[in-house]
Amino acid sequence: MSALSNAKTRRDGHNSPTIGLTSNVLPKASSSDTGVSVGNAPPQAPFAYDPKKKWYVLRITYYRAQKAYDLLTKNDIETYMPMRWVKREIDGKEKRITRPLIPNLLFVYTTFAKLDAIVKTKDGTNARSFITYYYDHFNTGPNGKNPPLTVRYDDMANFIRLTSIANEHIMVVKPELCHYRNGDMVKIVDGEFKGICGRVARVAGQQRVVVELKGVCLATTAYVPSSFIKKLT
Repeated sequence: MSALSNAKTRRDGHNSPTIGLTSNVLPKASSSDTGVSVGNAPPQAPFAYDPKKKWYVLRITYYRAQKAYDLLTKNDIETYMPMRWVKREIDGKEKRITRPLIPNLLFVYTTFAKLDAIVKTKDGTNARSFITYYYDHFNTGPNGKNPPLTVRYDDMANFIRLTSIANEHIMVVKPELCHYRNGDMVKIVDGEFKGICGRVARVAGQQRVVVELKGVCLATTAYVPSSFIKKLT
C-alpha cells in the first residue's frame, strides 16, 4: 500500500483539514490470528472529499472481513478497516501483530446508490449474507425506519489520522471509562499524535485525547502530556 500524506480537499467552498496519515505502512494481519489480512494504513488512495459521497458504516459477519473488503474494493468503493497493534507469543517468540480495532465493522466512502446495489445484490456474491448496514438509532427516515449511519467527513478524517498510527496503546473504550477534564475540544500540537483533535480525558489512569465517531465508538490516543495539547477556540 502506498503512503498517504497531505491529501488536501475542499468542503462547502472551504479547505477541509488535511488528512495527514502516517507514512508507516503496517504489516498485514495474520489470517490465522484475525481472520483478515487487510492492513489499515495508509489506504491505497487518498480519501479526497467528494460532495456526492458519504462515509457509511457496515457490519460484517464473523471471519468475512477479507471477503467484504475484497468485494467492496473490487467495485471501486473506498474502504477503511482500522487495525491495532497487539503483542502475541508465536513459536516461543513475542511478536507485534495487527488485529481489527473494531471487530466486524468496515467504513466505506461512496454514494448510497452504489453501496446499496452491492449490499442488496442477489448475484453470485451474495453480499447481503455477510454485509449489512450499521443503522442510526438516533434518527428516523421518511419511511419511519432508522437510516444507515453516516459519519461526517472531518470526523472520519480525524479518526483515520489516529487509527493509522502504529501504537499499541490506541484503543476503543466505553463512555463510562472516559473521565473528561471538561468539554473543551483540543488539538495535539506535538509528538506522535500531532494533528489529532478531541477531548482530554483520563483513561486507564493516563491523560489521553478521546476521538469520537458519533453513534459508533470512542477511540483514544496513548498518554499525551499537557504541553502537547492546545485548546481550540
